Amino acid sequence: MGGKGPGRAVWPDSWFVMDLKLFTDYKKRVIEGCEKVIVGKRDVIEKVLICYLCSGHILLEDVPGTGKTMLLRAFAAVTGGTFKRVQFTPDLLPSDLTGLNIFDQKSGEFEFRPGPIFANMVLGDEINRATPRTQSSLLEAMAEHQVSVDGKTYRMAEPFMIMATENPLESYGTFPLPEAQKDRFLMRLSMGYPSRADELTVLRREDTAVTVEKLTQLVTAEETAALKAQIDEVTMAPDVETYLLDIIEKTRMGGSIRTGVSTRGAIALYRTAKARAALSGRSYVQPEDVKAMAVPVLAHRIQTDNAGSMKEEETLIARLLDQVSVPTEDIKA
Repeated sequence: MGGKGPGRAVWPDSWFVMDLKLFTDYKKRVIEGCEKVIVGKRDVIEKVLICYLCSGHILLEDVPGTGKTMLLRAFAAVTGGTFKRVQFTPDLLPSDLTGLNIFDQKSGEFEFRPGPIFANMVLGDEINRATPRTQSSLLEAMAEHQVSVDGKTYRMAEPFMIMATENPLESYGTFPLPEAQKDRFLMRLSMGYPSRADELTVLRREDTAVTVEKLTQLVTAEETAALKAQIDEVTMAPDVETYLLDIIEKTRMGGSIRTGVSTRGAIALYRTAKARAALSGRSYVQPEDVKAMAVPVLAHRIQTDNAGSMKEEETLIARLLDQVSVPTEDIKA
C-alpha cells in the first residue's frame, strides 16, 4: 500500500491509474435511462447498479404498486439484457423455474426446455408466496450461476441477476424465506412511496408501461464486463478495512441480535463499498462508502430474538454504525 506513514490512509496522486470516467459515464447513462420510468428513486437505482456490477442479487421488500417490476424492466432495457418475470405462487414448482427435460417423439430423445430463470434479469415477484422448496430451488442459480436438472448442469446467461420482491411477512399466505437463501441476496432494498411532487409527475406523464417499451440500450455488454473486472482494483486502506470489520464484529456481540453477519456478508460489504467508490469517481474506498452500503447489505443477514421487521433490522444496523468509530485520517486519491 502507498502512503505517508504507518496506518495512514493517504495515497500519492500517482499511486494508481484507473479510468474512473468509464465508471461515472456508465452510471450517468444507466441512471438517466431508468429515471425515464422510475421517478425520484436515484439512490435505489444506483444500488441496483452496484449489485449488478458485483454480480449479486436483490431482495425488494415493499408494498405492491411502488414500481418494483418497472424498475427491473427499465434496468434490463438500458443495460441490454433479456428480462423474464415469474409470479411466485404456492403451486409453483422448482421445474417451473429451472426448466425440465421433455421427450421428443421425433428424435426419440429427451430435450431440455429451459425455464424463465435463463435470462439476464429475472424478476421473482412475491417470492415469499411460494413454498420453501421452490424458494430453495433458486439457491444454486444464485450462488453458482448454474442449475442442475436430472444430473446435468446448465450455465446461466451472463450477466445474471435475480431481483425478488417480497411482501411483508404479516401478509396473508406468505412463507418466510430460509435464512440461507436470504444470505444469498447481496442487498435488500425498498422502493418506498414517492414524494408528493414525484407522484404528481408520474400522474401527469404517459403510461409507465408505454415509456418502458420505448427505452433503448444505453450501455454495452463489453462496457459492463470491463467495469466488473476493474472493481477489484479499487483500493481500501487498512484503517477502512478495520472500520468495516468492526461493523461486522459488532453484529456478533449479542444483545438483541441472535445471529450476526456471516463472512459472506462481510465480503458483500467489502465489494459493494469498492463498487460505490468507483461509481463515485474514486479509485479508493472512503468510510462513507462502507457506511452507505452497510444497511442494505447487512440488515437482512442478522437474526433477532423477536424476528423483527425490515424496519427494525435496518434500525439495529443503523444504531450499530453510530457505535463504531469512523476513521478520521484524511483520505486522498
